[in-house]
Amino acid sequence: MNDQLIVDFAGEVHHLGTERRFVIGREGDLVIDDNPYLHRHFLAIDHSEGLWWVSNVGTRLAAHLTDSSGLMRSSMAPGARSPLVFPESLLTFAAGSTAYEIVLYTDAHEYAPQAHRQPATGESTIIPTAFTDTQRLAVLALAEPLLRRVGTGASEVPPAVVAARRLGWTQTRFNRKLDNVCDKLIAAGVPGLRGEAGSSAANRRLQLVEYAVTTLLVTAADLPMLDQEARANALARQSHSGQPSRA
Repeated sequence: MNDQLIVDFAGEVHHLGTERRFVIGREGDLVIDDNPYLHRHFLAIDHSEGLWWVSNVGTRLAAHLTDSSGLMRSSMAPGARSPLVFPESLLTFAAGSTAYEIVLYTDAHEYAPQAHRQPATGESTIIPTAFTDTQRLAVLALAEPLLRRVGTGASEVPPAVVAARRLGWTQTRFNRKLDNVCDKLIAAGVPGLRGEAGSSAANRRLQLVEYAVTTLLVTAADLPMLDQEARANALARQSHSGQPSRA
């Protein structure tokens, strides 16, 4: 009997019973925050037919369910409903410039994700394409706040200018690398990354970060690469200017 569910958002833990619906949003049983881009009632969790189900009861935002290994990911558009079939699932979504993550624990045993080893390069085992180190660095600079999160289920995705400065790159170089990454993922069927007229660049960055983190394209183990790149570029600038390093 699959009748146990624990919801963990930033250390706020709820133990759900099967007798009633649990609502997530700006209002409800789990109040995320006062983000005006977030629906008052966005997601609902209930128990039926021996399973726990997550429903998108909003009208505009999408949510995503990913198993803890990052191998399987499903998207829920408004009106969609998905069962929780893994012992641990990540429920992620974005609203405005903020990305959110909720961890769901059940005693489900319908599916057991196969254990896998992450390649030493940190490349995702899901996407059948290769990324250069500089392309992955561009993604990592955007995903850094989410990967470094401590005790919070929400993280702001930095603007492109801040991410470029973090790496010691020019804005032009960063934008080119980011476009290359998005082109590869679009070719692999990842939605929401195409820069179309009227679309928000912030939305594209949010979609990219959410996808990259939940599919293990970049992980917390990759974060030292950011400091290495920043130091290397700082030393190169100092060498060209003839100024001694203050490291």
